[in-house]
Amino acid sequence: MAVRLYYIIHTRLIRRRARFLTARYGTISPSPGFFTDKAPGRPVMENNIIISPLGRPLPREQRVEVVERKGSGHPDTLCDHISEGISRALSGYYLSEFGSVMHHNVDKALLVGGVSEPAFGGGRVVKPIEVIIAGRAVKDLGGKPLPVDEISYEAARDVIAETVRHLDPVKDVKVTIMIRPGSRDLADLFRRFGRGEVPLSNDTSCGAGFYPFDRLERVVYMTERYLNGPEAGAAYPFIGEDVKIMGVRRGDGISLTAAIAVVDKYVSSVADYASKIEEVKRAVESAEWAEGARVSINTADDYGSGSVYITVTGTSAEQGDDGQVGRGNRVNGLITPYRPMTLEAAAGKNPVSHVGKLYNLFARDLCTSIVDSGLAEEASAFLVSRIGKPVNEPQVLDIKVSPEGADYESIRDTARLMLSEMPGMWKDIIAGLYEIA
Repeated sequence: MAVRLYYIIHTRLIRRRARFLTARYGTISPSPGFFTDKAPGRPVMENNIIISPLGRPLPREQRVEVVERKGSGHPDTLCDHISEGISRALSGYYLSEFGSVMHHNVDKALLVGGVSEPAFGGGRVVKPIEVIIAGRAVKDLGGKPLPVDEISYEAARDVIAETVRHLDPVKDVKVTIMIRPGSRDLADLFRRFGRGEVPLSNDTSCGAGFYPFDRLERVVYMTERYLNGPEAGAAYPFIGEDVKIMGVRRGDGISLTAAIAVVDKYVSSVADYASKIEEVKRAVESAEWAEGARVSINTADDYGSGSVYITVTGTSAEQGDDGQVGRGNRVNGLITPYRPMTLEAAAGKNPVSHVGKLYNLFARDLCTSIVDSGLAEEASAFLVSRIGKPVNEPQVLDIKVSPEGADYESIRDTARLMLSEMPGMWKDIIAGLYEIA
């Protein structure tokens, strides 16, 4: 029940964002002269919107489909969360102190796994995890140094503490901040935003998105959310936050392979471990959203030799794996190789003008709005920017929709309206209304 509620809430957030909630967050609008929703802005180009039918066959119509999701404690997802947490902290600081979000990109994070000694009943971390944050930001203003490194350090610690409950962010993690001043030309692009103009793209990049999820995508997403949610946390406290789900559909049959980092202090023996894993397997297989799916958990385990997947902290980052920004979930929460997606890492990019973040989020929002408004049953969208051009004037916005009953003219109107509102997306991003990883 709880995971279904989470999924409904998540979907409603997407729908709300697609309707653009800037009015609600107008209270954080900064000083006069800064770009606000009421500023006139530039007119949106109309000849760059292309609408065409979705190609066939769709993923759900193919014989085989693959979908993956990495949970919040996976090293790659941790890097995404840390980078995004730092970006939001810096944005908040810049807003409160100077009335505008200044240039920054902190989307380069590397997690170097530590060394641990897990043991039934409880082990220990021998060598800490190391997290290295690299990026660019405005670090001084008028010759006055700004506490960018200090803010970034504290934000990284806070994210780690909130994300992995058995990981001590001071003792078990070493955070190194290597943020340098940004280039002059990119900082200059930001100054126009501060003068009340539409933000200018600070990269030539592309974004992609789709909506809605098909059956396999829902199963994978909801399975991980269940295993990392409060219901499973209360029933099975031994489940660590590092949960990865790989879903494969062959015809109508779905197979889920789950990697679950088991917290060692909750397990007394191999037999106890095996019993607990079997409990979790039965719980997932009996869940309504996973009806008919075959579930396998920790398939590298060898009960005979005693080799099982136990950890001290609930994440493989303590020893088994390293992490990096952009190697995990896309902005829709999944890795979907059978769907449109890009290699852009949204996490950590500035929320005002970096199209590597904005265009991926916008594509998802646009597709959601098209489908939920009844203009088409399914939609995909692709956008391409030009550095130095207004963010809401992409070179091309290519929209593909299910051809049956699609209302092309209304879809064009919706795209035109949402493009005009794109310069205000940063407010929803800073407010935390987007699930970036």
